[in-house]
Amino acid sequence: MKQQIIPGVIALLSCVSIVLDLSAQGDELRIKSTPDFELTGTGGSSNWASTDWVSLPQRGGDGTTYQTDAKLLYSQKGIYCLFRCEDQIITSTLREDFSNLFTEDVVEIFFWPNESMPVYFEYELSPYNYELPIIVPNDNGTFLGWRPWNYEGERLTRRKANISELDGDKTWTVEFFIPYDLLRPLVNEPPEKGSKWRMNMYRLDYDKGQARWTWQPIRKTFHDYERYGTMIFD
Repeated sequence: MKQQIIPGVIALLSCVSIVLDLSAQGDELRIKSTPDFELTGTGGSSNWASTDWVSLPQRGGDGTTYQTDAKLLYSQKGIYCLFRCEDQIITSTLREDFSNLFTEDVVEIFFWPNESMPVYFEYELSPYNYELPIIVPNDNGTFLGWRPWNYEGERLTRRKANISELDGDKTWTVEFFIPYDLLRPLVNEPPEKGSKWRMNMYRLDYDKGQARWTWQPIRKTFHDYERYGTMIFD
């Protein structure tokens, strides 16, 4: 059964229409390599000291103004992500993985490693550590996510979240690890030094309405993959 399904998925992906505006590519971000390490939910591992924070500009919303920063590292097994989000009101009532986390406070990262087809990986994580990992085929703006199959063992993500408060000011921090095994067949081999993936990073907040932070500016939705920046494996 497995041998029949995987070729079928690959055939589906290859049939998706490809219309790219490569002139719209965004900024570049170099990420450093690291030995694998355990997550704390606070970014407390010394491995994170090897790289700098990247600020996500706030590009629209309800009038709230918060700082949002991220760090990325990669190992021979996968990609490590760390987000730090200032907040006053944490809107996060969903308590189930694979729910519509984007309707509440959340961070998101999109990886588009293979530009030969408009299919990419989307990952969302809430302040309370609930996740949404999906593969998204995007046919000229028509898209819907596919949940991972055999989501276990080496294909599982690792994730931790933490909420801290000082004098009424909150900060929620999330760490997660995305294994390359989960990204097959978009990624069949670990990236090498100099490899390039298109990607973007986001945050949504719902204190009053909806506020948005994006590493690279978008036209309409977070699925505007033509505008993604480029991640370079250093």
